[in-house]
Amino acid sequence: MTEAAELPPAPPEARDVFGDRFPEAVRYGELLADVGVTRGLIGPREVPRLWERHLLNCAVLSEVVPEEVTVCDVGSGAGLPGIPLALTRPDLQITLLEPLLRRTNFLREVVELLGLEHVTVVRGRAEEVLGKLTPMHVVTARAVAPLDRLAGWGVPLLRPYGEMLLLKGDTAEEELKQARAALGKLGVVETSVLHVGEGVVDPPSTVVRVEVGESPGGVRFAAKRAKAARRTPRRRP
Repeated sequence: MTEAAELPPAPPEARDVFGDRFPEAVRYGELLADVGVTRGLIGPREVPRLWERHLLNCAVLSEVVPEEVTVCDVGSGAGLPGIPLALTRPDLQITLLEPLLRRTNFLREVVELLGLEHVTVVRGRAEEVLGKLTPMHVVTARAVAPLDRLAGWGVPLLRPYGEMLLLKGDTAEEELKQARAALGKLGVVETSVLHVGEGVVDPPSTVVRVEVGESPGGVRFAAKRAKAARRTPRRRP
């Protein structure tokens, strides 16, 4: 069994970023370093750089998320970027979407322990919850797959004129060029590459913003949504 490690001390920037939720951010980091490692949710080599590479890198995404919107974190895994975003932005209603049971169990434990009442954990794949989740203003994801595949999962979950915010690495611009045709078929009308967290993380975090028009997912997914809606029983008032 992989042994847990100790969370390194928080850099000064962490107190500014997390504010009054800094203690909860520390507790979350400790959980990642402990049961996150022993349960195989993160690798032990990631523990020394949990603050810079994971917690802060994800928390600065809050700079580009609009106020008081709904957010779905697709493939949330150990809660990145969803949990750091929730700690910095209590105004958001966040859904952590994750298909694996051991990860959703961990996420539910974290949400309860940290008192994140504005966060819901849903077990499932993006294509499975289409038509079951209320369409979102924002969908987030963190480098879990190539851009075109991520968009294929996340864009159909958006409401009209919503946006995906994808944490990516140095190849973001190239990935965006290669994915333009696929994005167009998904109803994407605008794309951009943003850099957030200046002065907090070095280098700043790279975010690909994918904005949709009135048909998120394109014609194909509009039909799927309509079919899923017909299958979903209506609740009696």
